[in-house]
Amino acid sequence: MKQLLLTFPLIALCGCTTMTELSAGQPSDECPGNPELPTDLAASLEPIEDKALLSAALGSPKQGGLCQGKVYETREWVEITLYRTWNSMDLKSRLGKWWVFDRPDGKVRRYRSDYAICYERSPLDKLTHCTLKGKTRLVIGTGQSVRCSRYLTYPSSEVKRIYIENASEAVFDCRDYDARFSWEPPVKEFLALPEVR
Repeated sequence: MKQLLLTFPLIALCGCTTMTELSAGQPSDECPGNPELPTDLAASLEPIEDKALLSAALGSPKQGGLCQGKVYETREWVEITLYRTWNSMDLKSRLGKWWVFDRPDGKVRRYRSDYAICYERSPLDKLTHCTLKGKTRLVIGTGQSVRCSRYLTYPSSEVKRIYIENASEAVFDCRDYDARFSWEPPVKEFLALPEVR
């Protein structure tokens, strides 16, 4: 009984973040980064309350989805370009729920890690970019960890991604692109070795 009485004041004083608060989109040690808007989009999106949409976007550790997020609505006059990589063998995945603000670039391995995309889910062999309609609700946040297999787990990421519940109704003017092989020699990293005398 004494132990319980001593613990209670510590809990009351620490101001610890609870799981309920995390589901409201607040940052924590387990969720790197923050769900705030990129500066260049602040005038285009308005924060709103939609607990059901936020709940649909958030995921449990090692299960994917968002680690933390906030719900926004595009202003009526705005048009924002979004990008999505997908699996050409699954045409239903073309206008799926997960999108990004920036055109994929660089190493595929890094892109997979940043956005926690398992090999089993997509070869990332197609790219679609679309324009987001005005008055569309979306969730912006950072990624939850994903366990792809017993050999590979992507950690939570601070890279922002976008969740759109029904993209087929939320986007227009879409264009598709095929992936192509592009090989580069690896960058050689030389270690500074001690001098031999």
